[in-house]
Amino acid sequence: MRSGRRASSRRGLPTEAQINVTSLVDVAFTLLVIFIITAPILQGGIEVDLPEGNVAPLDADRTPIIVSIDRDGTFFVEDQRVETAESLRQLVQRLVERSGGGTVYLRGDRQVPYGRVIEAFDAVNQVEGAQLSVVVESDTRRR
Repeated sequence: MRSGRRASSRRGLPTEAQINVTSLVDVAFTLLVIFIITAPILQGGIEVDLPEGNVAPLDADRTPIIVSIDRDGTFFVEDQRVETAESLRQLVQRLVERSGGGTVYLRGDRQVPYGRVIEAFDAVNQVEGAQLSVVVESDTRRR
C-alpha cells in the first residue's frame, strides 16, 4: 500500500526541467580571463616605443615587410634579429625579390640614436623595388 501512495503522490506534482548553467558560466569566464591575459602575448612583433606625429593610418595592399629597431639599436626584420646594416639590406632584398616588390615599414624606437635609424634607412633604400615608409604613433592631441 505504501508503494501505491507514493506513486500516486508523484503523479500529481508538476515536472520542472531546469538546466544548471553555473558550471557553464564558470568555464566561460575562465576562458575569457585566459584570452584576455594571452592576447597581448600573442600579438607578436618587437616592442618599440614609436615617436608621435600627425600621420595617416597604414594602408597595405600586400603583406608589408616590417623592419624594427629596438631601444638597444638592434635591427629586426619581422621577428628575425639582424646584426649589421649590410645583412639587413641582403635580407630585405631577398624578401622583396620573393614578393615581387612591396612596402618596407621602418619602425624605430624613440630612444634610438638618429644615426642608427639612418643606417637602416640607407640599407633599405638601396634595395631595388622596395618602397620605404617610416612608422610613427598617431598624435591624437594635434587633431
